[in-house]
Amino acid sequence: MNGQGHQKFAISLMEHLVVPTFVIDADGRVMIWNKACERLTGVSAADMVGGRDHWRAFYDAPRPCLADLVLGQRYSEIQKLYESRGPFGFSDFGVSAENWCVMPRLGHRLYLAIDAGPIYDEAGKLTAVIETLRDITVQHTAQLELESLAARDGLTGLANRRVFDAKLIEAKLRCVKEQKPLGLLMIDIDFFKGYNDAYGHQRGDECLRLVAEAIASCLRGPNDLAARYGGEEFALILPGASPHVVGGAAERIREAVESLAIPHRGSGASKCVTASVGAAVASGAAEAESLVNAADAALYQAKRAGRNRVRLTTPAHEAA
Repeated sequence: MNGQGHQKFAISLMEHLVVPTFVIDADGRVMIWNKACERLTGVSAADMVGGRDHWRAFYDAPRPCLADLVLGQRYSEIQKLYESRGPFGFSDFGVSAENWCVMPRLGHRLYLAIDAGPIYDEAGKLTAVIETLRDITVQHTAQLELESLAARDGLTGLANRRVFDAKLIEAKLRCVKEQKPLGLLMIDIDFFKGYNDAYGHQRGDECLRLVAEAIASCLRGPNDLAARYGGEEFALILPGASPHVVGGAAERIREAVESLAIPHRGSGASKCVTASVGAAVASGAAEAESLVNAADAALYQAKRAGRNRVRLTTPAHEAA
């Protein structure tokens, strides 16, 4: 078989691969768009071969595909454009990435694992780039669901303690960098042991769920985080919130819990379930632990003052 025969054989082999594959030449024009790629995208080879607009098979607006970035050795753009990625660098093996793709012809998104590698001629000149694609939407969605479950408290659906601890440190570092305050609320259901004793643990669980919903309804936006801290205690992280904003959020939560009007004959504060809220604001480089201690101290003050109320403080070293 001569050189031309080898080339035809290679093209034919690529056309019939079960892996969705396309190849662009050194000018960025599509040379090969195999049958598996047609099935994946809903776009025919006749629409793609010879053109440079292969992006439209995957996206609803012009943007480079991974093969284009490998062709131009534009690795910094890969890190900006692709959601999940491994180590990048120009090598004989190319690069791998993952990303949500719009898939306009199909009408629904797919999460694709993408590999792109350069092809050289005998003189070492880059002549083409091959890109292969795998639909891993099901696996990726399942992974996201598992991660979400691992991050959530099983009873209330709020973030769990492990996530709270990590997010508080992240929020603290970000607020210090941006020179913004960080607010924290510690919320405790008043006389909850008495509620469980009077109504049973099943009703107690339902009470916890309702209180969690009330707390979550007071979030300002996606940067706030509500968590079940432990038992009947909850926490709320408020990045960038001033003392006035933090105090207002604490009072709204107190009112939201009280407005649930859950009967509580064992309460010493009200005829209904109520909550005490300790609020703290750090405006400097206080450690996350200091902020938690300050909010806990404020919560203790609220309970000593009669419960069903709010107290606001700052970390000890900032108050000095």
